[in-house]
Amino acid sequence: MNRKEFFSFKSAAVAAPDGLKDIKRRTSTGLNKYTGVWTKSEVKHLLGRTLFGFSKSDISNFLSKGLDTSVTDLLNTSAVAPSPPLNNYGIAGNVDPGVALGQTWIDALPDGNFNGARVGSFKAWWFGLILNQDKTILEKMTLFWHDHLATQTETVNDPRMIYAHHAMLRAGAMGNLKTLVRNATIDAGMLIYLNGTYNTKSAPDENYARELQELFCIGKGPDSKYTEVDVKAAAHLLTGWRVNRGSNPVTVAFDVTKHDTTDKQFSSFYGDTKITGRNTTNAGNLELDDMLTMIFNQNEVAKFICRKLYRYFVYYEIDANVETNVITPLADHFRTNNYSIKAVLEKLLLSEHFFDVANRACYIKSPIDHLGGFIQQTKTAMPSIGANGVTCVYDHWGLYSYYSNILGLDLGDPPNVAGWQAWYQAPQFHEIWINSDSLPKRNQFSDFILAGGYTKTGFTQKSDVLAMAEMFSDPSDPDKLAAEALELFLTLDASASLKTSTTNLLLAGGTIPKYNWTNAWNLWKSTPSDTANKNTVTYLLVLMFKGIMNLEEYQLC
Repeated sequence: MNRKEFFSFKSAAVAAPDGLKDIKRRTSTGLNKYTGVWTKSEVKHLLGRTLFGFSKSDISNFLSKGLDTSVTDLLNTSAVAPSPPLNNYGIAGNVDPGVALGQTWIDALPDGNFNGARVGSFKAWWFGLILNQDKTILEKMTLFWHDHLATQTETVNDPRMIYAHHAMLRAGAMGNLKTLVRNATIDAGMLIYLNGTYNTKSAPDENYARELQELFCIGKGPDSKYTEVDVKAAAHLLTGWRVNRGSNPVTVAFDVTKHDTTDKQFSSFYGDTKITGRNTTNAGNLELDDMLTMIFNQNEVAKFICRKLYRYFVYYEIDANVETNVITPLADHFRTNNYSIKAVLEKLLLSEHFFDVANRACYIKSPIDHLGGFIQQTKTAMPSIGANGVTCVYDHWGLYSYYSNILGLDLGDPPNVAGWQAWYQAPQFHEIWINSDSLPKRNQFSDFILAGGYTKTGFTQKSDVLAMAEMFSDPSDPDKLAAEALELFLTLDASASLKTSTTNLLLAGGTIPKYNWTNAWNLWKSTPSDTANKNTVTYLLVLMFKGIMNLEEYQLC
């Protein structure tokens, strides 16, 4: 199925009585464990949804593991925090007096002259983690929570808090949802972003209280019936938390003198719960715990988060069958396992529904999926700090941060507190990633690195198309080379006609015999010093790989 065929299914959607869509292409499969075949197709689907790209060797590795071990390994994320971002900007004429070149700035006092450079360093560093991902789901889940518990670097405007917020999301990405939400509630960056630090008994601020329920926990589904009374009560309950920007590191403290110590009455949606006001120094923690217990007692919390995970990992539309057969039992499993994020992901990723053919190659790659997939699947050299220096490495990581931004995903700065529209905005959802501006830029990026390369700070980042060809079983055979390249770069099996047209890219548009390619390849292998022949082989390989990456099917995962 190509992109045009996929989009054509949208016309078959009709409104269901409960507001959910009945979509003719969809499936009635549920959460029973998948027991079908385990082939490269299943591996590519699993890795495409859980990693930011995968290599040919990754496919072979996970194929040999089988389903159970593959999912287990993907979910066994490291608890060790990565090395922090470094000063890559301290070059001649622009020396940060507080941080030496190659040292971390995460514990340095803010400096208006260098805060922007530190934020740029943070974004490049984060993309470096994505490009150098371990083979687990951690990077995908860190972005998921960044989208869900969103803040913006430009609003927080303190690199220390920006990094700390990220570290909090990363550390809790696979843990307990309630703990993660609690940590986010009194996180310095979040308190700044949603005005929590200005929330006092004399001037209650409802920003976080509203988003806690509408965007972070309860959602806006048909059974999300919290009221304005609940927003106001939560705002009063959350008064008194303060961010001390002047300390280093930044501290968050509770000031009982700014706290509303009266009882907080919630609506019938929460069972008319009354949370007792306190007037002690620990009042903020005690009342917060009471409120989160009240919120997480609502079944809708688990359903809301499961719907978001479903849209992120499986498919963007949730019809009546999916709600009944997937979301509801998955939410039950979530609650039964005390809101363990890992447990709910394991259930979903092992399910027959996840591997249903209707859920494969059915949504457009995000900019980071697109860029990360490119770097994982191609033989593209990247610099290392030991060999090339921190400035060089960050400059090249920064290329990906820059391209992700112009493709619609500015890592660290979602458009608003709701995150990126492609993961929530009906009816377009993932289609938002592709438009008349972004699609050509996607193609330009892959063309750029494949053909010309990117040179900065003394290093050239360029795909080695000769090494790429050697990944395959018999690159001297143009049919096998084209077929295996399509198998790597596309999620779905290529049609016979697509294989033929791809082979023809190696044959001057199909105008010369296949043995011409075979002879040229074998000559390069035997006489690599023949520059003219090497250039010919390289040129044809670039044409083939560019042709594949410019396909509509290449944009799907």
